Amino acid sequence: MTSLRRFAAHDLLQFNNVNLDYFTETYGLNFYLDYLAKWPEYCQMAVGPAQQAMGYIFGKVEGEGEKWHGHVTAVTVAPPYRRLRLAEKLMGLLEDVTDKQHRGYFVDLFVRVSNAVAINMYTKFGYTVYRRVLGYYSNDEDAFDMRKAMPRDVAKKSIIPLKKPVRPEDLEFE
Repeated sequence: MTSLRRFAAHDLLQFNNVNLDYFTETYGLNFYLDYLAKWPEYCQMAVGPAQQAMGYIFGKVEGEGEKWHGHVTAVTVAPPYRRLRLAEKLMGLLEDVTDKQHRGYFVDLFVRVSNAVAINMYTKFGYTVYRRVLGYYSNDEDAFDMRKAMPRDVAKKSIIPLKKPVRPEDLEFE
């Protein structure tokens, strides 16, 4: 049986099996600790019966006004536990936090344009491509900024796609 719970600092010592994937961005210890300190409600872990790490999600809330939103920084599931809908459950938790705790207008995420499996998965979860970000990743690969409107965005203005790509320096960050 899988349990979903809040990510804890000691989980950083046992989640390497989840990060062993080409498409998973791995960050330094301070990065994860910063998220745990600032946005603990956005950091969730999926664990198995023996408390083994199966997957996790890290996110945050940012922006102002109608750009107030939840952001998926990282979501990944270890290869042996894929196709169990864990990513869908973790994304659902983050969307609920954005909607109910923070009253965000949308949730966004960045995904490599070459990661067709993830793009298809996010599309099934209701996300659409909002814009292309040129040279977003360290290897200069482009990213899609995908978004899903939350109930607060009744007119769905936050997900109207932009026609032209942007550069990373053009992104609005907190």
